[in-house]
Amino acid sequence: MVPKFRAYIKDLDEFDYNDVPHKGHFVYGNLIKGKPNDDVDAIVGDLIEIHDEYVNVEWWQAIEKGSAEQATGLKDANGEEIYDGDILEYYYVTHGQTFYDPDTLGTVGGEPGIETTVIGKVAIWPSTGVVLTRIKAEYPEDFDSSNLDVPKMLHVNKRFTIIGNVHTNPEQLEAQHD
Repeated sequence: MVPKFRAYIKDLDEFDYNDVPHKGHFVYGNLIKGKPNDDVDAIVGDLIEIHDEYVNVEWWQAIEKGSAEQATGLKDANGEEIYDGDILEYYYVTHGQTFYDPDTLGTVGGEPGIETTVIGKVAIWPSTGVVLTRIKAEYPEDFDSSNLDVPKMLHVNKRFTIIGNVHTNPEQLEAQHD
């Protein structure tokens, strides 16, 4: 089963490699939220035992409060689990629209379609679902500002590809493609 949460650990000296399963700087597991006034949460392993006075887990790792990223339940084009905070790439295609004269049914103009690569950050919005935000286009000039702006968000699906995350590749969201 895929863990429900992950957290980025900037300083690898802050956790024990032998006890805490991790992939690079990320630790994966379940989330336990600290008290509202505390400044830490924890990513933990499976439950070993539970009593009236205590709970015992396989392992635990303290993390900065609010830094856990949730699994979306979706996989990218390569079958990798997508998490909140991942940076995705998508080949964005729209089909042009043709306008017709209602009297003659002849073509009187239209809008061209768009084909460009876009990247953005994954976010989970309770009202909308899993979306790509902070979108940058490879060729923003393909979007005609009078008709189409670069989309503010796109719904994520299995045709997207993970190309990084906000912790190790933040520059991907800052610069436009060349």
